[in-house]
Amino acid sequence: MAQYLLSVWHAEDEVYPDDETMQRAFAQVDRFNESLQASGSWVFAGGLQPASSASVVRATEAGMSVTDGPLAEAKEQIGGFWIIDVADLDAALEWARKGSEACMNPVEVRPLQGE
Repeated sequence: MAQYLLSVWHAEDEVYPDDETMQRAFAQVDRFNESLQASGSWVFAGGLQPASSASVVRATEAGMSVTDGPLAEAKEQIGGFWIIDVADLDAALEWARKGSEACMNPVEVRPLQGE
């Protein structure tokens, strides 16, 4: 088994066009989460606050430097994620497809480093 990060990406001001679409996505993600948990592949998941709430910390000789906002200056930011434990990349890609369909946003798949 291998663990993968499935990260949901979107432009924060363009996530869902209206409240009805957002509520439909939330319900679909709930069903997706239940399916992922029932399969035994679920490790952990979470939605994130807006990228504007981020803090970037850098270690310095004097201790640390903290700046507001996301590190990446990009239109699209990570909005949530799943950590899954599956047999291989093909299985991870299939879960990502289902997750993307549920949340109606692109999902990036990245393997976690081994021990």
